[in-house]
Amino acid sequence: MTVAELNDETAFAGVVDRHRGELQVHCYRMLGSYEEAEDLTQETFLRAWRRRETYAERASLRAWLYRIATNACLDALEKRPKTPTANGEITWLQPYPEEQLEAVAAADEDVFGRETIELAFLVAIQHLAPRPRAVLLLRDVLGWRAKDTAELLETTTAGVNSALQRARAVLKEHLPPERGDWTAAGSSSERELLERYIALTESGDALGIKALMHEDARFAMPPDEGTYFGRDTIVDAWLSGGFGAPDFGDFKCVTTRANGQPAVVNYIRKPGAEVFELGALDVLRIEGGVITDITAFYGPALKPFGLPNTLAV
Repeated sequence: MTVAELNDETAFAGVVDRHRGELQVHCYRMLGSYEEAEDLTQETFLRAWRRRETYAERASLRAWLYRIATNACLDALEKRPKTPTANGEITWLQPYPEEQLEAVAAADEDVFGRETIELAFLVAIQHLAPRPRAVLLLRDVLGWRAKDTAELLETTTAGVNSALQRARAVLKEHLPPERGDWTAAGSSSERELLERYIALTESGDALGIKALMHEDARFAMPPDEGTYFGRDTIVDAWLSGGFGAPDFGDFKCVTTRANGQPAVVNYIRKPGAEVFELGALDVLRIEGGVITDITAFYGPALKPFGLPNTLAV
């Protein structure tokens, strides 16, 4: 960044905005919430402008912005601390639209990896305290040197290395044991399973969906508390809630992607209604040809996807 750009607000904004996508992904990993990540990215740019005199032209602009973004997230987490529920649920979790992630990946593959943006990873790192979370993201995801991480967090290299070891242990504890055995994104087997999932959903066949799930599947619907484990438990809960009953309504589904994972948007038409109304977004984790995890989102969490509120019959 030139001296002229550094002191001209419009020029400054144009330069730093090139990093918006990757900084927002960083804030999202820190916070687990898309809405808060948007806010903290904007806060990062405001802080950068106000503190532009701290930018040394010999340093990397990108590293300087990451430093500001990380500290903005740590400040936010200190002011509004969030902890998992007693059952380990992350009630503030929100999905990230795939189109936006693809744009970030196209600009810089180093900040985007499927395994570090999937919902299972987001859930796991939220179990870390904020500073160890920052250490893990800076060192293991972004590839920062221990010395640079220590400088950012105003600690020692030894402190960073120790925090990283502890963070990795906690992360391993909370990640699914089978993580990594993915069905290739967009593969024919994934498409076939999604088509079956949609057909069964639209026909209200909960038992049919059950056959597509791993016996130890998991279902959650943040921000609601209450995670269901095991396909029998999940389907029983759906049936007791009225899924498949005539008065529950009809479904129309469309596919999308979020967090590197396949997703299904559910629209519901209540009896007597003339249109299908936007319901929930099911983000699926598919492993070994079966569904191992369904995380459903609704309400404000769907806003970034730009989905229509209704579909015609």
